[in-house]
Amino acid sequence: MAKDARDILEVLKFELNFIEKGGYGRSPREPWRGQAVFEDSPTCMNYDCKDHREPCSECILMQFVPPESASTQIPCRHIPLNEAGETLDSSYRWGDERERLELTAAWLRRTIARIEKERALQPPAETPANSGEAVKR
Repeated sequence: MAKDARDILEVLKFELNFIEKGGYGRSPREPWRGQAVFEDSPTCMNYDCKDHREPCSECILMQFVPPESASTQIPCRHIPLNEAGETLDSSYRWGDERERLELTAAWLRRTIARIEKERALQPPAETPANSGEAVKR
């Protein structure tokens, strides 16, 4: 079992780009079925994986899933995407594809901006050159 070690900011940016470029269009392999946000994207660590699927609990998106939804079959469907608490799960029941993608894209933009702002406020990571340790020659 490998923990998803990707950079969350890069994953979210990739997903936003995937949505904006029409990545959730109809699949040529399954044109009768709509695509599931996150699950049918290369963002999913189990994308296009038939064997040896990693458990969703290892996914980097789990940090956005409320604890009470962490043990659901598809936890990423329960990420709150706005202040009203709408999720992909509720969108699959009550919304349409366009609304779902707009809702997800807006959440991605807000989350990316928040993470970038948080990272900008963090001090630079210590390296031997700036940690105060003498460099051995």
